[in-house]
Amino acid sequence: MLLIGNGRLVTRDASDPFMENGAVVCDGALIKEVGDFYELKEKYPDAEFVDAKGGVIMPAFINAHEHIYSAMARGLSINGYDPKGFLDILDGMWWTIDRNLDNELTRLSAMATYIDCIKNGCTTIFDHHASFGEISGSLFAIEDAARELSVRTCLCYEISDRDGKEKARASVKENVDFINHVKENEKSGDDMVKAMMGMHASFTISDETMELCMKEKPSDVGCHIHVAEGIYDLHQCLKEHGKRIVDRLYDWGVLGEKTLLAHCIYINPHEMELIKDTDTMVVHNPESNMGNACGCPPTMELCKRGILTGLGTDGYTHDMTESYKVANVLHKHHLCDPNAAWTEVPEMLFEGNAWIAGRYFKTPIGKLKEGYAADVIITDYIPLTPMNASNINSHVLFGMNGRSVVTTICAGKILMKDRELKVADEEKVLSEVREGAGKLAARING
Repeated sequence: MLLIGNGRLVTRDASDPFMENGAVVCDGALIKEVGDFYELKEKYPDAEFVDAKGGVIMPAFINAHEHIYSAMARGLSINGYDPKGFLDILDGMWWTIDRNLDNELTRLSAMATYIDCIKNGCTTIFDHHASFGEISGSLFAIEDAARELSVRTCLCYEISDRDGKEKARASVKENVDFINHVKENEKSGDDMVKAMMGMHASFTISDETMELCMKEKPSDVGCHIHVAEGIYDLHQCLKEHGKRIVDRLYDWGVLGEKTLLAHCIYINPHEMELIKDTDTMVVHNPESNMGNACGCPPTMELCKRGILTGLGTDGYTHDMTESYKVANVLHKHHLCDPNAAWTEVPEMLFEGNAWIAGRYFKTPIGKLKEGYAADVIITDYIPLTPMNASNINSHVLFGMNGRSVVTTICAGKILMKDRELKVADEEKVLSEVREGAGKLAARING
């Protein structure tokens, strides 16, 4: 049993959102009780005490769209890479990397990503993977890393025709094999690893492959797919299929409450209606959209229409507070409205992501509340100005970043304490990652 206390407590529970000196009691993987620090310390004298030292205690973050395969891209220079647009970025950088990943490099990429997530207070990660250098077993390699580091994750493999029909079929099989594997684990009560059917994007998936995908996909899982991230995706769909992207996905039965659409930059009101009517989920990745010069999605309109929208990083960062900050300024700038995004973005991060997670994980996530997952972080942030239930989000937005996190707990297990990783030898793992990154760079550049 853990007692996490002696700090300002942010619960994300509307009935009691903030306590000046609160505590959380974790019994196994779940939260047993939340309340006043001194009262709970007296009530549970034998619990292991985790001292917040006056910092802020919060629910751990959830990332609704990650790319583990991008972990070894930092500082990577690819000969001849000089992108003129988004397609050049995809083929010249990301597809070049994933074509050179084998399962060992995929596992190391997962270790690096998950460690960074832990250090930034994120314990639930929806990943969208691609490694066309070695497809079979790649999701299992990522699962190994997730279980070693004790994080909660939902995985899928990126189905695409871009490297031919054989690899497209192998991608479908990897998804189905992993989905069935997860279902077997669920029979014994496992709730830490989940699976979706991964798709790259409409413009790299033929009707033949789409048919195979939907034929093989179990009915109780959804798809995780990039939608209208670049304008070419829309133009190609109109030219090749005579319809817009969301219409095509609707016609194939892709949409639904278990399906997650990443980006949705070039969609129109009609497509928004389809997304809303099918209760399909959307995830916004602001920093990636800006960095790739793809454009600004109509995210504020999606929120206004009541579409379940979450926040992700697209592998650009593993710091959810960074995505929060960028989304906040992006939509203010884009709409020329200083009042834009004040409520929508924190709702996406703190509520939308939890609802998205709730469609896959049985254990409720995202609040410090009895019966919820014991996913807790402590930050070293001590406010200089008054902090209360009405201004929590402003303190997070302007006062914190990912590396404010000093302690990370997932399912009642301490993953990092006082910035020391507890679930792996960080120095050893990162040394192996550096060696792997060197091999990858050598493969790419000959």
